[in-house]
Amino acid sequence: MMKISCLNPIAAVGMQLFTDAYEKVDDFSASDAALVRSASVHELELPDQLLAIARAGAGVNNIPLDKCAEKGIVVFNTPGANANGVKEAVLAGLFLGARDIVGGVNWVQTVKEDPNVAKLVEKGKKQFAGTEIMGKKIGVIGLGAIGVLVANACVALGMEVYGYDPFISVDAAWNLSKDIKHIANVEDIYANCDYITVHVPLMDSTKKMINADAFAKMKDGVIVLNFARDLLVDDDALEAAIAAGKVRKYITDFPNAKTAQMNGVVAIPHLGASTEESEDNCAVMAVKELRDYLENGNITHSVNYPACDMGICKAAGRITICHKNIPNMLGQLTGACAAEGINIEDMTNKSKGDWAYTMMDIGSEVSEALVEKLAAINGVVKVRKVK
Repeated sequence: MMKISCLNPIAAVGMQLFTDAYEKVDDFSASDAALVRSASVHELELPDQLLAIARAGAGVNNIPLDKCAEKGIVVFNTPGANANGVKEAVLAGLFLGARDIVGGVNWVQTVKEDPNVAKLVEKGKKQFAGTEIMGKKIGVIGLGAIGVLVANACVALGMEVYGYDPFISVDAAWNLSKDIKHIANVEDIYANCDYITVHVPLMDSTKKMINADAFAKMKDGVIVLNFARDLLVDDDALEAAIAAGKVRKYITDFPNAKTAQMNGVVAIPHLGASTEESEDNCAVMAVKELRDYLENGNITHSVNYPACDMGICKAAGRITICHKNIPNMLGQLTGACAAEGINIEDMTNKSKGDWAYTMMDIGSEVSEALVEKLAAINGVVKVRKVK
């Protein structure tokens, strides 16, 4: 029986997908697989028997990916499962940037006890006047699952939409409205757009990508939305841009100690995917990914190992190997099988960066001797008998 632990509460609609072959345990050190949302895994000791971690969400900053890869622990995420929830939060942020609704609501609270509040409102509302978004230009940087939805929604709202993503996937391109201007140079977005919204993953290459140079190229009074990660924006450069009037408002779902205290910032407490529907969708996707991996050895949406799928095993045995992506590995793996008199009926090997994953369907049951022989090969980090 497979033991599953949850480091955060996971929606029941997902947990109900586990069959009687699985047991939910509270002890992470005793688990074969784990589900997590926002809890940090960095401080935890990874048990030797742990096979996989599924993040019910897209971001995986809370999981030590390299350390997991070195132990043959496949880490999954759920891209797109919460995309609609985040899209709707971005649209709310867009309206909050155009209209000073937050300022107006807060001001009403300061005069709500006054018996003449209605007259005060009519007199004071002009200080919170804003603009309409119809006909304005918005630049969407990053056209993944969320960015595409945001871009299409902005087209429907009557905005002129510029989209930038040098690595756009085929699926994203198919889903993108034909009315969106596909921009080859992000500087065109900086120079032309009244609104800019960022939807890229946080990597070394994107950290502080919205910096002093980027702000200098933007239109005066631009409104910047960041519902991706706070470190994509240089806070010091942002503060200077707001003070200079370059940035009219900064709407973020990732406030930190600096931005939470800045004037001109609308700080939302990371509510982008905080909807019942998003949590349900993420839980269902995460559990399905785990089950397919644990039961069949297939990998879908892993962030540290390659995608690999051989369907349901119809052979006598199936074995999977997590290993380093180095020369002659396949020769050694097949050689070990030959030495044991094993006939390989089907096989696939995929790589991702420094790591690779091999699946083999064989004509007999997987013996412990074969598992031990494969595990002894230099560069192999985990061998698993699936069937």
